[in-house]
Amino acid sequence: MTHISMKIAGAACPASDGRVFRRLNPISGALASEAPAATVADAVAAADAADAAAAAFPGWAALGPNARRAVLLRAADALAAKGDAFAAAMAEETGATEMWARFNVMIAAAMLREAAALTTQVAGEVIPSDKPGCLSMGLREPVGVVLGIAPWNAPVILGVRALATPLACGNGVVFKGSEICPRTHALIVEALDEGGLPPGLVSFVTNAPEDAGEIVGALVDHPAVRRINFTGSTRVGRIIAERAARVLKPCLLELGGKAPFVVLKDADLDEAVKAAIFGAFFNQGQICMSTERIILAPEIADDFVTRFTARAAALKAGDPREGTAPLGAVVDTLTVQKVTALIEDARAKGATLHSAGAAEGVLMPAQVLDHVTEDMRIATEESFGPVVAIFRATDEEDAIRLANATDYGLSAAVFSRDIPRALSVAKRIRSGICHINGPTVHDEAQMPFGGTKDSGYGRFGGKAGIAEFTELRWITIETQPGHYPL
Repeated sequence: MTHISMKIAGAACPASDGRVFRRLNPISGALASEAPAATVADAVAAADAADAAAAAFPGWAALGPNARRAVLLRAADALAAKGDAFAAAMAEETGATEMWARFNVMIAAAMLREAAALTTQVAGEVIPSDKPGCLSMGLREPVGVVLGIAPWNAPVILGVRALATPLACGNGVVFKGSEICPRTHALIVEALDEGGLPPGLVSFVTNAPEDAGEIVGALVDHPAVRRINFTGSTRVGRIIAERAARVLKPCLLELGGKAPFVVLKDADLDEAVKAAIFGAFFNQGQICMSTERIILAPEIADDFVTRFTARAAALKAGDPREGTAPLGAVVDTLTVQKVTALIEDARAKGATLHSAGAAEGVLMPAQVLDHVTEDMRIATEESFGPVVAIFRATDEEDAIRLANATDYGLSAAVFSRDIPRALSVAKRIRSGICHINGPTVHDEAQMPFGGTKDSGYGRFGGKAGIAEFTELRWITIETQPGHYPL
């Protein structure tokens, strides 16, 4: 199925003016999907519909948690059953490998199951009051309608993340699909429908790339939308946050990254190399948590580089539909151009390139830059491609300084056999996530996921997500006659 529809007021529909946009396979140029190019009126109608559905289904917000849980669990099963469809859609729309697609489906199904478990965790508390006879409570209630905007790079994981916890908390959702993978995102909405979600509770909007700013702006401004969660670039995140601030709407932003991978002198190098290869090149480095900077203690630098480059040399790229290469395609030729420019700049300034081969179109093998210095563009710019920069620190303090020498702060990793020492280093790295003796790429549905600095703010996952998608209210009950000075 290459043609998809939007979903507004519980019904599949085209754009009001009949326009469509097409996503082409990045490798072959064949049609991957065709989707409605929503107008601003369509976006407004989607928000109206989600608001009406949330109001029309007080039974959803006020429904017993086990009933909401059952819907989300059925949706998880429906989504998991669509593994083949997701793998085909992701290969054709984004050039993803089957391994990455099925990993997406596995994590996304877990997110729906975790959200199902959260339905009994949307709780409050009784707060001791200084006023005699006053029962004082803090209660969490649904906010109403949540706008969820998901990207293309981990489309099933991040698409489900935009929906699952808001729904578990009793909200309606306007889900704006990515212009790069509308077919993939439409499959998520299908799974929710098959799980028995009330009609209209989720509106699904697609738009042509050139209309994205106008459509998102209309949704952010819509009075029914009370929360915005966005995963994507820091540049676009700033635009959304600024617009939301003008209408006083909280945002949850998960943005770019430049993850450091610190290897101390007493690290297990075999484990460090395995984790670094995975973190740097899984999904061709197109993950917000991807290892972008490897920072080495001087005592082990040469040994690590020898082992790492030997492993990276085998990471060729190929058509994911054939399944014969460990890496698939990058999303477009602009990514190849950007990575190539970063490599050329670094080499001109003294870096050494270890390459698994030249790019052929959007098929770009692994690229490793050694002896990277802070004056090179790749030291600070997010590459979002199959390239990693290796820094050689002078000592442990310098390694920590290099790890923090970035505007981003999403994920990080520290490798050492001395766990107290590694923990001490991890605490000094300014990031929302840090893994000791594990890769920078690590996601679990129940964990508080999010970053600091230019990587955004707020937390997805587990109980942390409940706070993002509910309103905390103070309610009191007077149980004794009142005594007032007037």
